[in-house]
Amino acid sequence: MMEYKGYIGKVEFDDEAGIFHGEVINTRDVVTFQGQSVAELKKAFKESLEDYFSFCASRGEDPDKPFSGQFMTRIPPELHRQVSLAASLAGKSLNAWLSEQLQSAVAPSGMACAKKARSAGKIAGQSAGKRRSRAAEKHA
Repeated sequence: MMEYKGYIGKVEFDDEAGIFHGEVINTRDVVTFQGQSVAELKKAFKESLEDYFSFCASRGEDPDKPFSGQFMTRIPPELHRQVSLAASLAGKSLNAWLSEQLQSAVAPSGMACAKKARSAGKIAGQSAGKRRSRAAEKHA
């Protein structure tokens, strides 16, 4: 991954063509870049984003922001009820409570647990994904 001004680029290598190619993944607009070396790739990533910013400015539009701070999710009604109750019991709004829970899930200690579980491979027939879920639950 690469980052520039809050935009994230995902990079892949095409062995047949001998070239790195990437795409900005946290915007709805399509921004791509490529290079034959890491230095060339980094330069192309920044230049592609700067070209994107210039293009938007020439049209009188704002570039698509990487994240708005809002997202929709669908959950079962029973879980919705439980989450709402947990927020109320904590004396917080649903948004504040969910934000706190999500922050806890991605906090350094939570990420360390997930990485440890992922690197452990399979233990006693459990997949790393199941262990990761349980590790994340312990830290939530």
